[in-house]
Amino acid sequence: QVQLMESGGGSVQAGGSLRLTCSASYHYSRVCLAWFRQAPGKEREGVAYIESGGDTPSYADSVKGRFTISEDKGRKLLYLQMNSLKPDDTAMYYCAVAGGSCYSRYNYWGQGTQVTVSS
Repeated sequence: QVQLMESGGGSVQAGGSLRLTCSASYHYSRVCLAWFRQAPGKEREGVAYIESGGDTPSYADSVKGRFTISEDKGRKLLYLQMNSLKPDDTAMYYCAVAGGSCYSRYNYWGQGTQVTVSS
């Protein structure tokens, strides 16, 4: 069973930073850990991905160079460091786990944490 719980969301002004944390308990030998977001009226968007074990992360073009995904495997924590935030980054952010590669289906989701960026 996989359990995910996000924290660290909040309200910041444009240009500010936030770090999201996801407590990720899982028992698969190979997983992809990811952050998604969904803004009101918009489709859910994959933001950042990393295969557990330190594979090269990948990012959506909209956040590349500003966001960093990382994992503390020993503590079972997934992070999303968000810098140079823009109002367009305002969304509910979710961590998710896929058993297998980052192209696999994401079957496990956290409850989400809200990020609001004001101009």
